[in-house]
Amino acid sequence: MTELAEQHGAQGADEAKPASERAQRKMAPIVPSQNIAGRALISVIAIMTFLSCLTLGAVTLVRDTASVWENQIAREATIQIKPSEGLDMEAALAAAQRIASEFAGVRDARIVDREATARLLEPWLGAGLNIDELPVPRLVIVTIDEDSPPDFAAMRVALAAEVPSAMLDDHRTWVDRLVAMARTTVTLGIAVLVLMLSATVLSVVFATRGAMAGNGHIIEVLHFVGAEARFIASEFRRHFLLTGMKGAAAGGAAAVIVFIAFSWWSSLNLATPEADQATALFGNFAIGATGYAGVALVVLVVGALTAATSHFTVVTYLSDIDVGRPDGG
Repeated sequence: MTELAEQHGAQGADEAKPASERAQRKMAPIVPSQNIAGRALISVIAIMTFLSCLTLGAVTLVRDTASVWENQIAREATIQIKPSEGLDMEAALAAAQRIASEFAGVRDARIVDREATARLLEPWLGAGLNIDELPVPRLVIVTIDEDSPPDFAAMRVALAAEVPSAMLDDHRTWVDRLVAMARTTVTLGIAVLVLMLSATVLSVVFATRGAMAGNGHIIEVLHFVGAEARFIASEFRRHFLLTGMKGAAAGGAAAVIVFIAFSWWSSLNLATPEADQATALFGNFAIGATGYAGVALVVLVVGALTAATSHFTVVTYLSDIDVGRPDGG
């Protein structure tokens, strides 16, 4: 009797509460906002987004560095004069400089002197090198107009007529190889990025299936009592959009921190050989405004893909229910 009285009193107290409070207490989301599967999915999306942003940043660095290399190479050509018996090297250098300067499209022609030539060879042959003791070629650096380059074929003919040991290199082969390498790297990076996003979509599909398996009875009851598919799908879409944006934002923020850390390290170690080599290959590790905009775009794309994938998966699941049990039984 005492227990029945207590239950009756509790029920009466519950009924005495306002209707809005009782409705708010009884309402619960179709998909639990926090569970183990949800936290695991956030971690997976964060990792995928982090790797995708790193791939995008690496592609941006390679593309920008290759563009700088291409512009630097395209601005200059080199005349190389090999030493030979009886050749007056200084006169040959002066003649090559004069011939190159006479062509339209040449902005400047500069002879690389003995000291500069020795410094170029110092990393391999050591300091204090006497270039007169070795058959070292001498160089003339020709700065050209990128918009209207000179006629290199005619320049080669003029050099061969007056300085037979001179050889003109316009670096076109290097530029072509560099462009091909950069395009290949960018293509591979985009392919990896697409694979990362595809793996994220598949992870969302499996997570959505798991959430529906855990709440399948609720979904089926709502569906068979008349709840529209778009209502049920909107609940899942809202849940997974929030989940996807949380994971994508975490992964994107981690990638931005990595890029900022590398850029800061590069600025602190400008004078070291390691930093010089890394800067020559990858620039100063600054992806610029375009790179950061790309990171933000990846975050938004991952969130949108997460929501769209969950919506499509739920609608397909409900369609399968209708096909399998058309009578609702």
